[in-house]
Amino acid sequence: MNKKIPEIITYLRTPEAIRERCNRIFNLACQDQLNNFRIDLTQLDKCANYVINIIYDRYPTLNIPFHSRWQHFQVGDIPRLAELDQMLAGLTPVEKAKVKFDLAIISVLLDAGAGANWQYTEPETGLIFSRSEGLAVCSFRLFCQGFFSSNPDFPWQADTRGLSQIDVQTLTQGFQVSPENPLVGLEGRLELLQRLGQVLNQNSQLFGIDSPRPGNMVDYLWQNQAIEEGRRKKVSPLPPFERGGSRRKDCLWTQTPNNFQHRVDGGVLNPPQNRKDKEVIKATLVLNTVLEGLGDIWPGRSTISGINLGDVWPHSLLKSDRLGDEYIPFHKLSQWLTYSLLEPLQELGLNIIGLDDLTGLAEYRNGGLFIDMELIKIKNPLIVQQQHLPGSEIIVEWRALTISLLDKVAQVIQEKLNLNASELPLVKVLQGGTWTAGRKIAKELRKDGAPPIKIKSDGTVF
Repeated sequence: MNKKIPEIITYLRTPEAIRERCNRIFNLACQDQLNNFRIDLTQLDKCANYVINIIYDRYPTLNIPFHSRWQHFQVGDIPRLAELDQMLAGLTPVEKAKVKFDLAIISVLLDAGAGANWQYTEPETGLIFSRSEGLAVCSFRLFCQGFFSSNPDFPWQADTRGLSQIDVQTLTQGFQVSPENPLVGLEGRLELLQRLGQVLNQNSQLFGIDSPRPGNMVDYLWQNQAIEEGRRKKVSPLPPFERGGSRRKDCLWTQTPNNFQHRVDGGVLNPPQNRKDKEVIKATLVLNTVLEGLGDIWPGRSTISGINLGDVWPHSLLKSDRLGDEYIPFHKLSQWLTYSLLEPLQELGLNIIGLDDLTGLAEYRNGGLFIDMELIKIKNPLIVQQQHLPGSEIIVEWRALTISLLDKVAQVIQEKLNLNASELPLVKVLQGGTWTAGRKIAKELRKDGAPPIKIKSDGTVF
């Protein structure tokens, strides 16, 4: 039995497990064996056409970016990322990537649904934003001001000491929260930040030793993709080292002032961004690193052998004698974060492969689209009149059906546009795409633009 425990935990952290478990729920829905929902695939074509129209409205040339946090930072046509690049102009490319990792990770952890009554007024522009865009702009401005950093000379980071200094009062002020401007799940967001600060100290391999920060995962990812490439090409891995990174004692490489890496035996390695031939990195390696490094920050979740499973929830219809069979993984924020870390890695000179190994995101905009387009049909009308916790079987079923339907609608969209999965991967369908379609139809059907099912959120799932 003990050998099975680590195997099932490892499996539940994979996109394969997400799809397999969600498809089991989907098949039950198709057989009308779920308590809360049924599926009507006759609406699939209508839903795909609705999304395609939105894709062409937003991206007429189909030059669609990844579905990631970086798109939200540009809301209001304000060039905030250009502002950030100007601030970071004196840094090396690897250090810039670390800064962007810090920013993306902090912003995504703060990205759970804000509720319909919260908004953020950006002091720099006077513009007002709400929901996910408001959270993005707010976290961006706080990050650039050094809100998450303990080093006044280097504000563009999130480190253990900086995170430990944040309390309810400072977070309330930073997010402009008041009785008239309530933010859903404020305490849950604070708990995530505090847990992140603790986790950074517990994994020096990922986060560094001297000044642990999320951005030091850049070193780890480069090193591990180099190990994979080294095995394939039968050459030695060539990990980079930068300020704030952790060194391995068995490595032959040292950092020099001109940012070239010199071997102890006299050889020279140009930084990866200066190479003509780009290295590759698997999207699943990034996800696995996120799940390994950040898994312990999620509060109050199911565990196996004392290990926190994260965004993984049981469903009674899947339970069997096999350990962990009842659990359905979603890893929504972890995959949203993974998508958001890919662009800094691309800027560093890495090609991302295996994008479609990742799944869609089990959140209420994608899921709301499928209910509002009648692909998912609600059996009991009382469901839409009540609030539901993330662990309720109503929400678990809804999220599982969403994952399976995202794959199906993406395939139909690809066929209609005569594009293959490499040309239009799922991550671009989401951005194009289903998330915006879910928000649009929600506004068309409900005055407040809320999702069709009410979720009682603590700020750590949605």
